Amino acid sequence: MSATLKDIANRVGKSVTTVSRALNDFDDVSPETKAEVQRVADELGYIPNILAQRLQKQSTDTIGIILPTFGPRFSDPFFSEFLAGIGNQAAKLGYDLLVSTRPPGKIELEAYQQQVRSPRVDGFIIVRTRLQDQRITFLSRADFPFVAFGRMLDDDRYIYVDEDGEYGMKLITDHLAELGHQRIGYLDGPADLMFAYYRREGFVNGLAEQGLSADRTLFVSGDLTQKAGYKLANELLNRPDAPSAIAACNDLMALGAISAAQDLGLEVGEDVAITGFDNIPLAEHCHPPLTTVHQPIYQIGEMVCKMLIKQIRNESLEQEQIILRPSLMVRQSSTGKKVLSENS
Repeated sequence: MSATLKDIANRVGKSVTTVSRALNDFDDVSPETKAEVQRVADELGYIPNILAQRLQKQSTDTIGIILPTFGPRFSDPFFSEFLAGIGNQAAKLGYDLLVSTRPPGKIELEAYQQQVRSPRVDGFIIVRTRLQDQRITFLSRADFPFVAFGRMLDDDRYIYVDEDGEYGMKLITDHLAELGHQRIGYLDGPADLMFAYYRREGFVNGLAEQGLSADRTLFVSGDLTQKAGYKLANELLNRPDAPSAIAACNDLMALGAISAAQDLGLEVGEDVAITGFDNIPLAEHCHPPLTTVHQPIYQIGEMVCKMLIKQIRNESLEQEQIILRPSLMVRQSSTGKKVLSENS
């Protein structure tokens, strides 16, 4: 059985109240008393009752994220980087991170409602915003702290960080057009995801700025997985009028497209150019290395975490809406050549 505040108080000859205030670093306790109390607490193996402390100050010191999943397997490396940024930053600021998964829809919304009612967390990080996002609507009406990674079309009344997906995809179309490609296939994501919307707009507008028409017969949609990229690219590359390049709206589908092209006996970068978006760690080390749009996923995780905790603590934010400009990483999957420099 661990030592109690009373055990420490008896040893140092102080009241339980003084011992408690010393351990919680109150200013009205002298540094000498604090040091003595901490020394005795360490000797006795005292373990503070964190749950009781959190209940007393009506907070959990925990932030939550509910990851939207579309199937039984969940292995998107984008989320691994994002969660690492959030989790490490939360730990630095004295918070825990509660991660759960739910399929988008009613079950997902019920999970938010349950955690707000509990309450199990002090605030949420929202990822992959949607055209009509019930999560944001609910949390806004409940006046519950949250920060989103992503925008919505006509609602900027909440705190978010986003990357400029439209600009990023224009970097791709500029690059492919400069290489002489005119028929470019596009591997799209689910229609209701905002990041997919902005990247699609960037692809279409980028082609137009290059004097190229967007052939909608070359637009195919998938669930953002490597398996979907393989299937969709295989369909495009087996057409009589197959595209000479394929731009995918995320790296996983691009990696699937590379596998599909190689299985058809094509040399990626020479016979067909393939590009992605996100610059997940696998992108640089696949064969051939993937040309992609870089966004600082880990750093974005840190940013949204800091912003959420500031909101929870009622601290002011320098910016409530931040849009980052991504950069292009040119690699062998589009050029057929080893690229020594990866400057945008």
